[in-house]
Amino acid sequence: MPAVSFQSVSKVYPASGRPGARPLQALDHVSFDIEEGEFFGLLGPNGAGKTTLISILAGLARTTSGSVKVHGHDVQAEFIEARRHLGVVPQELVFDPFFTVREALVFQSGYFGLYDNGAWIDELLDGLGLADKAKANMRQLSGGMKRRVLVAQALVHRPPVIVLDEPTAGVDVELRQTLWHFVGDLNRKGHTVLLTTHYLEEAEALCSRLAMLKQGKVIALERTSTLLSNATSNILHFKTDDELPPALAALARVTGRIVQLPANDTAEIERHLAALREAGVRVEDVEIRKADLEDVFIALMNGSAPAQKAPPALEAAP
Repeated sequence: MPAVSFQSVSKVYPASGRPGARPLQALDHVSFDIEEGEFFGLLGPNGAGKTTLISILAGLARTTSGSVKVHGHDVQAEFIEARRHLGVVPQELVFDPFFTVREALVFQSGYFGLYDNGAWIDELLDGLGLADKAKANMRQLSGGMKRRVLVAQALVHRPPVIVLDEPTAGVDVELRQTLWHFVGDLNRKGHTVLLTTHYLEEAEALCSRLAMLKQGKVIALERTSTLLSNATSNILHFKTDDELPPALAALARVTGRIVQLPANDTAEIERHLAALREAGVRVEDVEIRKADLEDVFIALMNGSAPAQKAPPALEAAP
């Protein structure tokens, strides 16, 4: 039995009252399973349907059609049992300003009928670097500390499935390291983790398998290693202050002074470098690297690479 199962999930929002408005299809027959013990990544640009899918999984929205199950429990028909198996860390910072950190965790425990949960709360506080903030009021915490508390609240009932919706958005490096160490340890102990993130280097490092959404549809479902191995291009990486010639500019991914150009072989690398020399573009720190997950993601979203999908025997593998 999969830990989480999405079967032909569609979600259509009705048209707004504006003249000419049409219904919005946020999800279009999304289907995939997440096996027990997987560290699974759900990726996609803004508006791809990730938040809608997580909201349906958490019981905050209902499907138009299709079904979602957590450890075999339908999230709509068996909401209580499904929710007991699920811990969700939301993207938004939501907190009660009248409680201390420990009080917030004690109250959260009570929602799940746990009234003698002090030892696990202490472990959460220690593991997430919150032990010295246990008596602090939630209003006194920084944004990063509030996010740590959200993680602790999601884990307070020891759920077998942990959903992390953009957990490191806007937080410092220390929190990221603390969070991934703690969650990674839980995953090694058998907890299933579903991660949505825009930090693709995190997804590449942490997730054994990925699904990519675009306009409400799954366009890739594959092991991370397979997606990377199927990326045949190398990347010519350099820095410059000069304007690129139009032909190269159309191919390049530019971030500030950093330019990245896809190159299938050494001959194409030399053609790129010759074009740069001919245009008088001065380059620094030239290097050639293998394509990473960000390169694969951009190629798939732009439709310039084939969607990769594992055969059924591989899709079920952790």
